[in-house]
Amino acid sequence: MQTAPCCAKVETVKANDVLLDAFGRLPQLVDGAVRDLSEDELFWAPEPGANTIAWLVWHLTRVQDDHVAELMEVEQIWSLGHWAERFGLARGTMETGYSHRPDEVARVRPGDARTLTDYYFAVHERTVGFVRTLTDDDLDQVVDERWTPAVTVGVRLVSVVNDDVQHAGQAAYVRGMLPR
Repeated sequence: MQTAPCCAKVETVKANDVLLDAFGRLPQLVDGAVRDLSEDELFWAPEPGANTIAWLVWHLTRVQDDHVAELMEVEQIWSLGHWAERFGLARGTMETGYSHRPDEVARVRPGDARTLTDYYFAVHERTVGFVRTLTDDDLDQVVDERWTPAVTVGVRLVSVVNDDVQHAGQAAYVRGMLPR
């Protein structure tokens, strides 16, 4: 077994570095799920009532936007850029897709893949900027005491990454099922 020389600098990894790495992997997943898809392909569902690629990417972005804006105590990007109308939804709606029924899934209709990625990348940029500012002490700050144990900033961000990875993977899976 080799050991480090006595004077070698050992770099420590901060918790937010790990989070930045995790969030940094998501853009490629999101872009890969929607790149070059037609409107019909974005809205195709493997069976009636199933989630579409458009809905999955919209939902993962809405959840990230909602949760990170809450942590930052700022307005969501969603409400700053007339995004609801761009997704075919009523102006002022703040829904994120939780508990959406099939008819609600079908209402999420961005005009094209670019609308999905534009919104996603705007949210991603804000998220990464925020995570860069966090210290280990910040990550330990409790933000929701309704759970046992209480939810911290770090736990909330891990939950967002987890949700995003799941839905990006689902979108990629549906893309692979598209009729050719």
